[in-house]
Amino acid sequence: MQNSRTESSNGRDLLLAALSTTGINLAEKRAPASKVANAQGPEDDDDPFSAALKELDDTNLKAEQEIKQKKAIVSVLSAPIAPIRAHVPIPLNIRASAPLQVAIPRWLNPEPVPTVPMPRDVDEVAVAEDEELGYADTYADYTPAKVRGLRHPDSVVETSSLSSVEPPDVSYHLVLPVEVVSEGRLSALQTEAVIYACQKHEQRLPSGERAGFLVGDGAGVGKGRTIAGIIFENYLRGRKRSLWLSVSNDLRFDSQRDLRDIGAKIEVHALNKFKYGSKLSSRVNGSVKKGVLFATYASLIGESNSSSKYGTRLNQIVQWLGRDFDGVIVLDECHRAKNLLPGGPAQKPSKTGEAVKRLQEKIPNARLVYASATGASEPRHMAYMQRLGLWGKGAPFPTLEEFLGAVQQRGVGGMEIVAMDMKRRGVYLARQLSFNGVTFRVEEVPLARDFVQLYDDTVQLWVDLRDRFSSASELVDPEGRQRKTMWGQFWSAHQRFFKYLCISAKVPHAVRLAKDAVKAGKCVVIGLQSTGEARTLDQMEEQGGELNEFVSTAKGVLQTLIEKHFPTGDPPRDGSLLDLLGIGDEWRRELGRTPPREQAAQPALVSSSSSSDEEDGQQTTHDDDDDFNPFRMDDDDDETDPWLRGKRPAASPSSRPAKKPAMPAAPPVPMPPPPPPPPPSAPVSAESSAQVRQWKHELLQRVDALGKRLPANALDELIDALGGPTRVAEMTGRKGRLVSTPEGTVQYEYRAREGAADSLNVQEKERFMKGDKLVAIISEAASSGISLQADRRALNQRRRVHLTLELPWAADRAIQQFGRTHRSNQVSSPEYVLLISKLAGEHRFAATVAKRLESLGALTHGDRRATESRDLSRFNIDTKYGREALDECMKALIEMLPPPVPIPSSYPSDRFFSDARRALCNVGLLSATPHGAFAFEKDFNNVPKFLNRLLGVHVTLQNALFQFLLDVLESTIQRAKQDGRFDLGILDLGANGERVDRVATYRFVLERHGCQAQVELHHVRCERGISFANACDVLQQGGGARGDGFYIAEKERGGRRLVVLVVALSGQKHSVNPLCCVYKPATGLQPRREHLTDIKGRFRRVELEDGRPHWETQWEAAASHCMHRWFTGHCKRQMVSGERCELGLRTRSFYFLSGAVLSVWADVERLLGDGPSARMQLVRVKAADGTKLVGCNLAPRRIPILLQRLSEAAVRTQTEKFDEDPLAKLGL
Repeated sequence: MQNSRTESSNGRDLLLAALSTTGINLAEKRAPASKVANAQGPEDDDDPFSAALKELDDTNLKAEQEIKQKKAIVSVLSAPIAPIRAHVPIPLNIRASAPLQVAIPRWLNPEPVPTVPMPRDVDEVAVAEDEELGYADTYADYTPAKVRGLRHPDSVVETSSLSSVEPPDVSYHLVLPVEVVSEGRLSALQTEAVIYACQKHEQRLPSGERAGFLVGDGAGVGKGRTIAGIIFENYLRGRKRSLWLSVSNDLRFDSQRDLRDIGAKIEVHALNKFKYGSKLSSRVNGSVKKGVLFATYASLIGESNSSSKYGTRLNQIVQWLGRDFDGVIVLDECHRAKNLLPGGPAQKPSKTGEAVKRLQEKIPNARLVYASATGASEPRHMAYMQRLGLWGKGAPFPTLEEFLGAVQQRGVGGMEIVAMDMKRRGVYLARQLSFNGVTFRVEEVPLARDFVQLYDDTVQLWVDLRDRFSSASELVDPEGRQRKTMWGQFWSAHQRFFKYLCISAKVPHAVRLAKDAVKAGKCVVIGLQSTGEARTLDQMEEQGGELNEFVSTAKGVLQTLIEKHFPTGDPPRDGSLLDLLGIGDEWRRELGRTPPREQAAQPALVSSSSSSDEEDGQQTTHDDDDDFNPFRMDDDDDETDPWLRGKRPAASPSSRPAKKPAMPAAPPVPMPPPPPPPPPSAPVSAESSAQVRQWKHELLQRVDALGKRLPANALDELIDALGGPTRVAEMTGRKGRLVSTPEGTVQYEYRAREGAADSLNVQEKERFMKGDKLVAIISEAASSGISLQADRRALNQRRRVHLTLELPWAADRAIQQFGRTHRSNQVSSPEYVLLISKLAGEHRFAATVAKRLESLGALTHGDRRATESRDLSRFNIDTKYGREALDECMKALIEMLPPPVPIPSSYPSDRFFSDARRALCNVGLLSATPHGAFAFEKDFNNVPKFLNRLLGVHVTLQNALFQFLLDVLESTIQRAKQDGRFDLGILDLGANGERVDRVATYRFVLERHGCQAQVELHHVRCERGISFANACDVLQQGGGARGDGFYIAEKERGGRRLVVLVVALSGQKHSVNPLCCVYKPATGLQPRREHLTDIKGRFRRVELEDGRPHWETQWEAAASHCMHRWFTGHCKRQMVSGERCELGLRTRSFYFLSGAVLSVWADVERLLGDGPSARMQLVRVKAADGTKLVGCNLAPRRIPILLQRLSEAAVRTQTEKFDEDPLAKLGL
């Protein structure tokens, strides 16, 4: 146990003690006041603290400025560092008689080592140690720290980062009945959330609004009962009305069950059962005076044609609650409101987000509960969480924009600081079910030769299609009035088409996996996002309902694009132009006609202004779709949540013929007149009109010919191959489907039985949970709220195998789908299988989700690796390093830059660059100039756009281009690590056997907006090297595998060779290519495991005595010299940045800030500044004495300035020393 002593002092004493131990003689070193830069305003000349700090700042500032001015020159310096003065070549505009004088701190000139000339071709990346993250266990077992109760029925965990932060003390007293807690109706962790939510609701924000609370528990933990507990507690305190917003009306039954399970006899009223135009408490609406009003986000924006002030749902809700309402408003699944802040300048805020914001503003006294497992996948998605006190009056950030700018600039570390600070303030809890027993793997599905040929043929068709669209547009629309809309539809269809092909390539593999799982005694859940129903109906309509086989959704995409959007110059027919404006169907209804889609559907129940809305009917639009999905065209409503649709009378359960039955037209609905059409363009010549019509006809013929080879709708194929509807539980949003008949034909049937349309998916779920059906297919419509786990209460307790055939567009939706099969009270954990075809373009979808998962883990669980355990991070390309790599890649392709990496060896031709340029021109990323050069198109370096368009490239070239991008990305990341720019996320100290000792802790108590906040500055020392004797012990204790032993590098660097110790993992002793642990003299056990063949590619094995001199030399040198200095005799990083380089040192010191970091964010921002050190690096420490700490890492040279600012602002300070003074080794 370390010895420690605690000292209390004021800020001046603390600063004086700290500075006196750095070796700075305040009497001798003090600079004249006139020569010291005054960055903080006037200071007292007699103040020794200010003088010392001014001199320190002045010295460092001058050195930094002069070094930065000569950065380009210093970067090619090959001579060793000379004491005190750095000699560099003199540029032409500087006189040679005036050598550059650089004031270098003492620590920049350690004792000289023997200099070895550095070859000019030595890559510094190769000699620099690859210091990866030290990976500790991402999660820690969770037990409520300050609340007692019965244990949760399943193992629950919390990220290690959040587990290092304690919530505030409990001061709130519950009035819930004793049996609610004693009988376990609410577990201890659910009770904890209820207490902290109610405790936070007692507080006011500086703006005067009541503070809110965020329940961020993962899917399946039991947020429903937690919410029920909060409502029950407030009900017993006299607050009899509550509002519960969620994503679907079907979840109202779950809310009733949760309230009933905890003993709360509170009635739940469905908003969609109330009539428009009247108060909810009026006689016409049943005089509802108390209870829980259950509504969906779609109904929140619902409105009628009534002129009454209660003609909107929002006004009805506000009137029922009252302006002074102080009860509970629950925003369940609150991620539906995340798009309040648009993602780009061309986008608008979602209607749902705006409605949620208005609701909070209209009722400032309400007790807000935000509840979601995926509350924010990006910082901007937190814009509606205005009651958490992160921005606004008296908050750390005055505005939302400043909050977003600060957090996004600081990378993952900034987001993690936010999550931890919210827990520390008692505004946030986030637990989730343990993933023990859960398996997750990514399977790349091989492509059949026939499929590759088909894919390449479709690529050529799309190339020709683009040429024809462009030529036709020039003929019939020379002014380009409709080109933006045309190309938007074109590229949307382009991406959707190839996505359907990617999915179809995986169907046979998915069927095999599903059948094997069922034979092995398991059951299967298959996740899709789209059903292709709209394309199916279009194809049926075209063929008159007479079908002999399943329709191809890919073919439907092509045909729809050509028929509806190919420029012919014809005037709009029957509202086709209005379709582009989004009002075609409404205009048809006003004319008494039935929209084409409704002709195939069941007759819609049209609500009048006085009738109840069935969640939106015709009154709610879907313009507020929370995640723009490029695979869904404007008229594609096949994946609308069935609970968000107007309810329709169900059809007979009997199968219907494929021919579409004639349906009565919906009653006319009064609609406003359509907007006037745009002014007509110049008339199209007869010759031009004939030409474009001929092109359109030829294109449709080619599509028809190719359509015979295109795959059928994936959902229909899956159901048919797995036994048909009698064996597959379908939980999607489509109304009907195509099924095979015993005669070998195909016919269309409605899914719903008479009167069962509302609960169709619930019935299918029950059949699956009873074991009547062992395969379930779920789409986005069933991704929220439905529980499909191996529940102990269910008859079907087989282990679930969850196949993700189609990745959701956003990470939060991916998490929602994963959470359907991993929930509380389960017998066994699920097995996740993510299927990705070996098409480079499909990595686009995985990359998008991986990016969101990484950010999602940081924001909602305080650790970006919380979601990386699902093995998606390797597909993450859409990062700042990916964008940098893509920019370099594109410039290399058009020869603006030399290729940063060799071309992929897999490409069979030496014309890689010319083929790539031609292909990228075909997909609109490049354009050829008349002079034979190439120019970039708009957003050429946008990663999602590049990967979208990459789908339209031939398979071989597509994969080669993607590999080229990955190689450039790896090179970019290596450079970022070399330059100190790489965002490491959380750095674990003590996770790989290194010893971490606490040296000192400074505590500062600050006054912030009437409250006290404590900030701590920690200094720890990490000893991570391993001596030769200890290395021999590790080798002797190993498993004795044939490959175990010492290895030295094949390639010599600056006259020296790296040496490593390789020991195979236990259990891999007899493996041909075992996975091995790697030890290095200076840094000990490496966090990354490597296969033996990979190690042998860079190292050769030597005898123990041959390895000894290399090991001992590196061990001794690592005590004082970084890797760069050891290999080359000097360190460029140290020269350029002015900061001490510790790469490869055995002993490293870390200084990090913990506690209420957000309260001093402005000071930390100024210290971090811009440049390589601008990122906010988080450090998680497990000290030798058992202490766990986490905080924001800071460069040593920033510490004196931070100490001064914190000391001046603190009302109380305290110093706790353990081994030695915290700043004694700074040597400043």
